[in-house]
Amino acid sequence: MTCEQLARAGLFLAARGANPVTGHSVVSPKRARRINALMLTCGHYDGSGDFAYHVGLPGKSGVGGGIFAVAPGIASIAVWSPGLNKVGNSLLGAVALEMLAARTGWSVFGD
Repeated sequence: MTCEQLARAGLFLAARGANPVTGHSVVSPKRARRINALMLTCGHYDGSGDFAYHVGLPGKSGVGGGIFAVAPGIASIAVWSPGLNKVGNSLLGAVALEMLAARTGWSVFGD
């Protein structure tokens, strides 16, 4: 799966459970909110708290170096860089998402 495919696959989480292109409901708004909350609190293994603090977006990392993140109501984002940090998350991917959130103001915690 490419970064673009991953970002498109998760668009429903940014759009309250519906595919924003077709309008088709994938999950209920309540379920989308729960998934986003779970990703924010535990989507990055032992690094979840740091990711939430520095990036401020729900996200899920994989040991292959990919990170999927959601800016609720705005966008879904995917990044990939294979170098992992000490807790098994993409080091440069997390830095890129932190920069993106800072520049766009998309953090769920504000500035």
